[in-house]
Amino acid sequence: MLGFRQRMLLVHLVAVVVIVTCAAAAGWWLLSHSVRGQLDAALLALAETESGLLAESNAEMIHVHEPAAGSAPPSLVRLDRLVQIIDANGNVVARSHNLGVARLPVSQTLLAQIATGQTVFQTFPHATEEPLRIVSVPVMVQGKLFAVQVAGSLDDVNRILQSAALLFGGLAIALLVGLSAAGTVLTRTLFGTVERVTAQARRIGDANLSERLAHPGSDDELGHLVETLNSMLARLEHAFELQRSFTANASHEIRSPLSRLRTEIELALRRPRDAQAYVSTLHSCLDEVERLTSIVEELLLLARLDAGQEAMNAEAISLDDLVRDCAARLQPAAGMRQVSIEVSAPGAVHARVGHRAAMLVLVNLIDNAIKFSPPNTAIRVEVGKTAELATITVADSGPGIVENDLPHLFDRFYRGSASQGGEVAGAGLGLAIAKTVMDFYGSRIDVANLAGHGAAFTLSFPLAD
Repeated sequence: MLGFRQRMLLVHLVAVVVIVTCAAAAGWWLLSHSVRGQLDAALLALAETESGLLAESNAEMIHVHEPAAGSAPPSLVRLDRLVQIIDANGNVVARSHNLGVARLPVSQTLLAQIATGQTVFQTFPHATEEPLRIVSVPVMVQGKLFAVQVAGSLDDVNRILQSAALLFGGLAIALLVGLSAAGTVLTRTLFGTVERVTAQARRIGDANLSERLAHPGSDDELGHLVETLNSMLARLEHAFELQRSFTANASHEIRSPLSRLRTEIELALRRPRDAQAYVSTLHSCLDEVERLTSIVEELLLLARLDAGQEAMNAEAISLDDLVRDCAARLQPAAGMRQVSIEVSAPGAVHARVGHRAAMLVLVNLIDNAIKFSPPNTAIRVEVGKTAELATITVADSGPGIVENDLPHLFDRFYRGSASQGGEVAGAGLGLAIAKTVMDFYGSRIDVANLAGHGAAFTLSFPLAD
């Protein structure tokens, strides 16, 4: 089977052959039509001139109007033109001197056409030594029908057309050879570059994704292709780095509670202890198991969202009811830290989003606000709307967010400066899950530091009809 390069060359050659052949044939036909038209026009002009002179003469003295030999300068108009006058029965009544005793051919079909007043053109390839083109023009002389026939040789016309055919053929062959050579060189150059790019791309694997394809240096389709491939390699490298980082962070977050769980069990098994010590150890192990369960559930949720396996159950929900439910659910945890939750929902606001997803995100934000809020402060949860969006804002009075943490706040396993001291528990997945869920439902989450102290997270949902 032919390769792509061979098929491309073959199609190119076939297209060139067809176009050049059609162009040459059209050029030859136009030239033939023009040359034959000029000959017909010359024969017709002479025949009409003779007919005009004949119509004014006497029917008994029909003759060809040409000067006697030696009595006038040579006439280029009549040069190589044979003139013959016939009557309605086809009898020759007059002829030019250069016709001699010969006669131009006359058929019954021609006589019938002349009788109806038609001007008739005929071609006779073998009437004489040379092919002839004859025009027959009817004329009435004193009530009698005659016809003036003027013949001209087609030999010059045929030679011109033969020369034109040779010229067009030579030009067509030269053009075919030139275009074929240019197409071959261009194709070889193009596919040579493509093969080099392919060889470079084949050498790049997961171990050397930092390498890039060599740019051909031209701002054309091939250069754009290389730029696109390099951009794709950059995205793949970034995705691999994220995957490696995600795997490493997930392993670290899971290993830490497992290590603590193993230590608790080993300590409990070293020597006999009383019942209260065992109960205390089991409570500690249960806390670690709950933390492991939470991390695994969060990882599974992220995996389902990334794979598109999470069903999108968008519906019109009441945000003011949602906010009150979440605040009531987290009020005990807030009371343990001596933090209050203030809800501001002046009117009914409906958004189009999944109820379970919105609650997951809002509980996460309020829970974070509780963790970072100092005692005897308030968390403000406000519901609002704009022309097209329904919003929920969660603001706290905590230390705020360090400017360097803002760009990475929604990265997976990223823990900001305020939580890296170990005082605030968490695996760094809560905000990443919130961002992923919001994106999944076509919504948005924004964060900003408040003037003075505290941070505010704003959830923006599509407004329900």
